[in-house]
Amino acid sequence: MRRAKYIGFILILLFCGMQNALAQSPNSLVITGDRLVLTIDLKSSSAQIDSILKVAGIVAKTSAVKKDEFAAINNDGWQLASQQDGIARFERLLADADYDPQDMPFKITAEIPSIEGKPGYPGQVEFGINKYAKMTVMELASGLTRFILPGFERSKRVFLSGSFNNWSTLKGLMTRTEGGWILDEKLDAGVYEYKYIADGRWMTDPNNLQSVNDGAGNTNSVYFKYNYKFRLAGFAAAHKVAVSGDFNNWDPFELGMQKKGTAWERRLYLGDGRHEYRFMVDGQWITDPANPSKISSEEKNKSDDKYAYLNSVLKLGEPVTLKLEGRQAAKTVVLAGDFGNIEAADLKMEKKGGSWVTRLVLSPGNYDYRFIIDGVPLRDPANPHYSAKNGEEWSFLAVSPNYTFRLAHHARAKKVALCGIFNNWDPSGYTMDHQNDEWTISFHLKKGKYLYKFRVDGDWVRDPGNKLWEDDDGNDNSVLWIE
Repeated sequence: MRRAKYIGFILILLFCGMQNALAQSPNSLVITGDRLVLTIDLKSSSAQIDSILKVAGIVAKTSAVKKDEFAAINNDGWQLASQQDGIARFERLLADADYDPQDMPFKITAEIPSIEGKPGYPGQVEFGINKYAKMTVMELASGLTRFILPGFERSKRVFLSGSFNNWSTLKGLMTRTEGGWILDEKLDAGVYEYKYIADGRWMTDPNNLQSVNDGAGNTNSVYFKYNYKFRLAGFAAAHKVAVSGDFNNWDPFELGMQKKGTAWERRLYLGDGRHEYRFMVDGQWITDPANPSKISSEEKNKSDDKYAYLNSVLKLGEPVTLKLEGRQAAKTVVLAGDFGNIEAADLKMEKKGGSWVTRLVLSPGNYDYRFIIDGVPLRDPANPHYSAKNGEEWSFLAVSPNYTFRLAHHARAKKVALCGIFNNWDPSGYTMDHQNDEWTISFHLKKGKYLYKFRVDGDWVRDPGNKLWEDDDGNDNSVLWIE
């Protein structure tokens, strides 16, 4: 009797084990030497398929996938490798050849020009392209950026740390998958420095051919999240097409374009501002047929250059309109300010109706400006925000502001100004505007730490609405962190 019970118990265990085995699905994402391999059991539940699609970073309808409709998966760069007995296997190469075509080999560099910022945080960059032996950092259809570290399967923990998470050693914990580690980050278009931390050991990305010395004795990997795509329609019979411009010193070989359907395309990171460019089609320069904005070398240089040519002109950034009311008797009104690479023609204001108007395209940031009326400077009378430089008043403009400083009350104050490390603590500060029992001024601030104070009719006042402050040689300054 006991033996029969024992045999029955064993059979129950075997049956349960078989049930568990049948319940398990082969859904998986595997990192191999040169590719990602995605396996989907089309017979598994919708929840399981939805889960593996999210792991793979694919935006697709689970119901469509279960019906063998793989268009969304294919559009994301995956290729169907096999399908048998309800098991679909997809592959995505980690190769860079088709994604980033080049006429000349990549140059492996330990330094990138024009990227200098504070240590670990890149400065303003005019343009950039990624250079990977294997494309282990990629953009997903969801808008997230996926970082993949193949190998290191014996590591207990791996972190991704960089300028996007303030070089944290606590954030950025990567997910282990068969063949390596994965983490998705939400990044805006721009340039980023990063490293991996495997069991406490810092290292650059072994598949990234670009690194930069951060100025503090460290070498970091560099990644550009692209924000612009050059496109040239037609020229189906062309063999080689490239784009070049003032942003890459007119190098005709660096930015080869890839044929996509009926057009040639090239993605890259391009900084805000004014750029001149041309396409080279089988060795012949042409301007962009789709862009009506062009400038000739003669018009630009005012020289006797007998090799005159046309360049297409591209302006990236935020559109800004500046207006000066009245002054109808003036002969000329010109805009002056720290606008960077702006052509003089754009700074000359045009008389329209009862106003003088000019339209600019500017990068997000903070600018000082004023009008020059027949040679006489004047700050913008319609703008309550201004600062002082060498005893002269300049109007203040924030493009794409992301933070507003506020000081309540002080209704009887004649002038309230903001001072801080952003203006080297100049006591004249930035004049604030008073509305609804509140003094305000908005800034565009990059990530980091800022010390500041208010000046109320000449008296220094710490921000009463901010609990963060620190003692700096006897000065209790307010502290602001921009994440």
